[in-house]
Amino acid sequence: MSASEALIVIDVQNDFCPGGALAVAGGDEIVPGINALMEEFPAVILTQDWHPAGHSSFASEHPGKGPFEMIEMDYGPQVLWPDHCVQGSPGAAFHAGLETTRADLIIRKGFRRAIDSYSAFFENDHATPTGLEGYLRSRGITRLTMVGLATDFCVNFSAVDAAKLGFDVTVREDLCRAIDLDGSLAAARAGMTEAGVTLV
Repeated sequence: MSASEALIVIDVQNDFCPGGALAVAGGDEIVPGINALMEEFPAVILTQDWHPAGHSSFASEHPGKGPFEMIEMDYGPQVLWPDHCVQGSPGAAFHAGLETTRADLIIRKGFRRAIDSYSAFFENDHATPTGLEGYLRSRGITRLTMVGLATDFCVNFSAVDAAKLGFDVTVREDLCRAIDLDGSLAAARAGMTEAGVTLV
């Protein structure tokens, strides 16, 4: 592969794997395939959900509300989640089987208490950048392959944002797993396709 290609591994963390606080069914099954794929790419970037305790997206911060309910935040609609990926907790750690030593960069997101961040590129206001775009451009990277958790949330938002920024984006669906909350997977697949993301 050329130096213009990178593998983006989204949120392969304990809390998103079976037994975790926000477990995605089969989330651990993709780890060996991701490790093997890393060997094919000159650049590997990992993302890590990294919430402070008491994050505004946690249902526990909203009396009378439960996990997976929707609320309106200043920046738009927000799903309320179980407490997950709290900074420094075992749940926030990468899955033990993931080859983290291959990563050139680990980008942490969701660390601002008042705003969630699904995308590897922007907070959920779709305006506050994470810095990933600048990193990729400074390295001359233009083609991205994305894998990880979950297909319909963080992978989806990252892929769509990357395509809107002008990157050539492929999502390897075999190396992703979805939450599929009220049809969210079908909606995500349609949205990614419309944005010009290649699903394989």
